[in-house]
Amino acid sequence: MHLAAPASASASASVETTPLRIDSDRLWQSLMDLAEIGATDKGGVCRLALTDLDRQGRDLFVSWCRAEGMAVRVDAIGNIFARRAGTDPARAAIATGSHIDTQPTGGKFDGNFGVLAGLEVVRTLNRQGIDTAAPIEVIAWTNEEGSRFVPVMMGSGVFAGAFSLAHAHAQVDGDGKRVGDELERIGYAGSQPPGEVPGGMFGAYFEAHIEQGPVLEAHRRTIGVVPGALGQRWFDVTVTGMEAHAGPTPMGLRRDALLAASRMVEVVNAIALARAPHGRGTVGYLQVTPNSRNTIPGTVKFSVDFRNLDEAGLVAMEATLRADCGGIAAAAGVALDIERVVNFPPCHFAPECIASVRDAAEALGLSHMEVVSGAGHDAVYVADLAPAAMIFVPCKDGISHNEIEFAEQSDLAAGADVLLHAMLAHAR
Repeated sequence: MHLAAPASASASASVETTPLRIDSDRLWQSLMDLAEIGATDKGGVCRLALTDLDRQGRDLFVSWCRAEGMAVRVDAIGNIFARRAGTDPARAAIATGSHIDTQPTGGKFDGNFGVLAGLEVVRTLNRQGIDTAAPIEVIAWTNEEGSRFVPVMMGSGVFAGAFSLAHAHAQVDGDGKRVGDELERIGYAGSQPPGEVPGGMFGAYFEAHIEQGPVLEAHRRTIGVVPGALGQRWFDVTVTGMEAHAGPTPMGLRRDALLAASRMVEVVNAIALARAPHGRGTVGYLQVTPNSRNTIPGTVKFSVDFRNLDEAGLVAMEATLRADCGGIAAAAGVALDIERVVNFPPCHFAPECIASVRDAAEALGLSHMEVVSGAGHDAVYVADLAPAAMIFVPCKDGISHNEIEFAEQSDLAAGADVLLHAMLAHAR
């Protein structure tokens, strides 16, 4: 087959005139088979990290990989690495992956598509008898969702050294069960130290994913070429006024914490709007005390989630938040405390990997556009260690983290085709 090109072949020459394609039906069936583990009555999936259902999903994935002749290893945080050997022992592996844990009311595609698209790449190469110089590695990362244990993206975070293995092992769920103990219980506390890769760190890493947003669907594009991911800064804000009776206390003499907080929520929205197109600002949590019908609120706690593709933009958004909310607090006679609790810097993927995704989409005749990721993904941590990029495909109405999450079979196949050729561009 013509695809057996030399290792020095360029990315632009990586796709044939009649391009190789994955088996769309096989990929779809694998997704549906995995979705049966933890299936919900509403058509979604609940397969929380390190539960018995997660073990069953992991076991199924491992069995599929071994059936393809892949060597499987597991590290100490439970990340699963399945490797298809290359012909050149000196070459670093070209990797892909995502996660198979879900939200409590999750769908069939978030994370799962990226893992099984990688497996489908290997299946396609095996069926076509195509060897690659570099090994191909497919990864299922542990606890990306953070639904049961925090932090989110735990497996890739430990792998990249963002936090220690001991810290991750010590995290507990709502029932007090530890990550380390649960890994042992389900049989996925591996012996490999996190961050160690046979033959050296990946030569490139690609992650296929449903977009989880409405942009591709709105623009009628099949492939999202992802140049990077928004940085994130999260804050816990506490506004403290004075509880008082709603009747006897005149309006002008009140120290109403909720009134001040409501004006601050508008500030959050205005800050994001001023940073278009990549500014995001969300207040998703609000707690009012005493939360009584006839008592002026004395304390309000709320969250702020800021996102931006530019670090300077995040810095400016935080500075404006502190200044403008401080002014509101002073005018209202309330106290204000703003604590930053999360800081993820913006991620910019490797130009050569982005180009491989774009080249593959063009050679396959697929409509495409650049789409910045507004969510965090395992690829963000891996990008600190190796050249990386992501591939997005549309999801219906931009809905994810929901049991009605849906992606068309043809779009998923297109994304896997792009993944196949982007990986081949680096693996031969």
